[in-house]
Amino acid sequence: MKIAHLADAHLGFRQFQRLAATGVNQREADVAAAFTDAIEAVVARAPDAVIIAGDLFHSVRPTNRSIIHAFTHLSRLRRALPDAPVVLIAGNHDTPRSSEVGSILQLLASLGVDVVDETTRRIRYPALDLTVCAVPHAALAGGRARDWRPDPASRHNVLVMHPEISEVFAHSDHADYGGARVEAVELKAHEWSYVALGHYHVRTEVTPHAWYAGSLEYTSPNIWGERREEERALREGHDVGKGFLAVDLGTGAVEAVRLPSRRRVHDLPRLDASEMTAAQLDAAIQGRVAGVAGGLAGTVTRLVVDNVPRALAHAIDHALVRELKAQALHFHLDLRRPEPAHRATGVGAPGPRRTMPDVVADYLGRRPLDSDLDRARLVALGREYVVAVEKALAEDGA
Repeated sequence: MKIAHLADAHLGFRQFQRLAATGVNQREADVAAAFTDAIEAVVARAPDAVIIAGDLFHSVRPTNRSIIHAFTHLSRLRRALPDAPVVLIAGNHDTPRSSEVGSILQLLASLGVDVVDETTRRIRYPALDLTVCAVPHAALAGGRARDWRPDPASRHNVLVMHPEISEVFAHSDHADYGGARVEAVELKAHEWSYVALGHYHVRTEVTPHAWYAGSLEYTSPNIWGERREEERALREGHDVGKGFLAVDLGTGAVEAVRLPSRRRVHDLPRLDASEMTAAQLDAAIQGRVAGVAGGLAGTVTRLVVDNVPRALAHAIDHALVRELKAQALHFHLDLRRPEPAHRATGVGAPGPRRTMPDVVADYLGRRPLDSDLDRARLVALGREYVVAVEKALAEDGA
């Protein structure tokens, strides 16, 4: 008894400003192509059942193009594997805030896909001696009873959900927003043939029999953190990469099925510009980029440079930076200012107290950002808003 476990396709995801030849946002096209590759690979393996563990779409109101893409390829899956049930749950991205809005996922039910988008549902497939307990995001986030029990009448029992497993997300710096927190012990994974999880974008074994499949493409809010976590897992000997899981419920074997990489993502080793001249920093940037395997063309690449004073940032070769940006799909040169000097000990009166605008600016200057955001502009806006609020409060109290 074999199943395919997919999650986090995020169809409709857009990022950066580059367009494909078809006029579509290039990252949206990459994400659609990854879903196509996944369906082709699933069809080739011909599993007995297919589980899609949430976030098929990137938003509750996906584009027409992404809806058509999902409909077309899930139709193909159903035609190619007519006897294999397909279970699709709603993740946090494709769950409306209000039930009155309705879910676009129900469109796919017309294909024979078993869509579960509101309450927990237990689906029995007698021909396979299989029961799937499907727990959508709404059931987790709504504070309902977490009554997940295997069906004693079935030989095979699969639990599928889209949660934040506390033990995993506590160490993540790329985690998506809006998930429902679940402790690993609540899964009771030892009672199930398999627990199929979505929401975490790096392939991860949570406990024996319980896995995050990972995403099909880089679609998290912080793709640099996602890439770092993959590299850390790789150093620890884990198989990482984008794709899905092929699971044998009889033997418990879990195989990672890797998809071809549509877009190379690089977070280059950081530079420290302390004591550097503009010419030295230009050379160091070129050296880092020269180390990119296969070259910069078509990649999504970030280079963080610490301790860059304002004058140095103005003096670097911006023509070089524009050339690098033209080569890559997206090249993000993240220049960070030196740390403000803090007096650990001193004499006389204490130093001035930090203002709230300074605190906010410091926080925004350090937190991970989506790779296409302008950090300097974000910090400036944060400072402006806090100043405006403080001014309004002062006027109200006058």
